[in-house]
Amino acid sequence: MAVIFITQYVLKLVTIGILCLICHNTRMLADTSAHEQLISFFHTGTKLNYKKGESIVHAGDEPRGIYYITEGFVKAYAITKYGEENTLIVRQRDDLFPLIWAFTGLHRDITYEAMSDSTVWRVARSDFLSYLKKNEHVVPVLLDMAIEAYRLHSERVMNLEYRSVRERIASFLLTHADRFGEKVGDTIVLRVPIRRSDIASSINASRETTSRELTAFARHGFISLDNGDIAICEPEKLRELL
Repeated sequence: MAVIFITQYVLKLVTIGILCLICHNTRMLADTSAHEQLISFFHTGTKLNYKKGESIVHAGDEPRGIYYITEGFVKAYAITKYGEENTLIVRQRDDLFPLIWAFTGLHRDITYEAMSDSTVWRVARSDFLSYLKKNEHVVPVLLDMAIEAYRLHSERVMNLEYRSVRERIASFLLTHADRFGEKVGDTIVLRVPIRRSDIASSINASRETTSRELTAFARHGFISLDNGDIAICEPEKLRELL
């Protein structure tokens, strides 16, 4: 019943949600108070700490609850039939997962893994749905999150439409600069512990080709690869490739 209730409520907001997607504003539906109340609810759950590389939800296993990230980064990935990792999305602070399972009870073969030392709060799915049913004013917070997730997945699909690996890497870097970039002097540093293998699996390319193209970008001064961090030095040069 809770799922039906939430679905009916969300349908009322679909039109506004589409407008938010177009405007690229992920906080247009929910107000700050509703967001804070939802987070306060998660803080009544179980606090968990994970080390870099630890799995939070294993592929094929039923999730133990809904997770809210307070610190760190969590990546969602699947393993292809060829045994290769396919990075789907990177979750960061203030994100919830897995939202699809939360509402449908269906969990695909996706692993959620800490990309860095991370802290999350977990609540039971039944408690989560019960809370939403009693506090419908926080539903727009979840719709904001769903819209943003949809936008990110759409961008990933569009990225894969580029024919060359060089174009796909340029698109990937620019997209992640918007999400994780921090302006440092004349450069934009990606404040996310993403590896070359993560980039490669996300854009459907081999690690070797991805490394070669990243090195070429660095040689031309488009990016910097110092100390394991990626910094974008010439974003306009990357855009010219698209």
